[in-house]
Amino acid sequence: MAETGASPPPPARSPLSRAEHFVWLTARVLEQRLFAHHFRDGGADPVETALDAYRNADGGYGHGLEPDLRGPVSQPLHTAHALRVLDAIGRCTGQRIERVCRYLTGVSTPEGALPAVHPSQRGYPAAPFIPVVDDPPGELLATGPVVGLLHRNGVWHAWLFRATDFCWQAVESLERSHPYEVEAAVAFLDAAPDRPRAEAAADRLGRLVREQRLAVLDPDTPDAFPAAPGYAPGEHHFPHDYARTPRSVARAWFTDDEMSRSLDFLTAAQHQDGGWPIRWHQWAPSTAVEARPLVTIEALRTLEAHGRPIT
Repeated sequence: MAETGASPPPPARSPLSRAEHFVWLTARVLEQRLFAHHFRDGGADPVETALDAYRNADGGYGHGLEPDLRGPVSQPLHTAHALRVLDAIGRCTGQRIERVCRYLTGVSTPEGALPAVHPSQRGYPAAPFIPVVDDPPGELLATGPVVGLLHRNGVWHAWLFRATDFCWQAVESLERSHPYEVEAAVAFLDAAPDRPRAEAAADRLGRLVREQRLAVLDPDTPDAFPAAPGYAPGEHHFPHDYARTPRSVARAWFTDDEMSRSLDFLTAAQHQDGGWPIRWHQWAPSTAVEARPLVTIEALRTLEAHGRPIT
């Protein structure tokens, strides 16, 4: 006689398996390949092939690689995104990087810094919080992550000398800042060759972050840490946003308890669909759809780097 008792509930799915479903449902080919590389023993070649679709003849990258900038033209933000992908798969070397550096040289300001957006973007869609101007200044926000990636991979190019000097000057002169600029500074300091100087600059920057309340130290009381001017409501940043790995210079800015609460918050932020949310302004449906897989992969990598279970 058949048993009539209720069936046991299905086993809980891991954060990784839920995220994998979300990525296959929503992500671009590039992020699908990147997810497979990071978490399913996928090779680097398919990632590099997918990335090539965004590469231009000038050595830069375009075609909406960074979702908040649309259109075919090469841009520093797209190219920085491409470098992060190449770094993640161990391909930040060779002629490809030489061509990237030539592109960066061509779009830099006289002091060797990168603008957030080159004027060639004019006429193509762009997020309203990324203004297109005729003579854009060099910014740490755009330059720091690129310089840091190139140093971490042992790249040497004439452009790097001036760009590195710019980053040092920008980081060491910060008096007031905002979270994305601080993240850019950390990306530079984590790989800057002069380690004593980097550690001294990081110590000063960490004090600034705490004094200006640029990190939510208690996720239960986010309103005590207002979002920066111009940011979306609720566009807060947390310790894990600065210290993506335990080896980051930013890890020393936060106590073990603060970091643990931050990682607990990140774990709990995974949505029912398996993806993590974006916290910045959502200005077009397609950009939000494209950005969430990027954020999801980054969340998984951050949790994994800090020893949190994802499987």
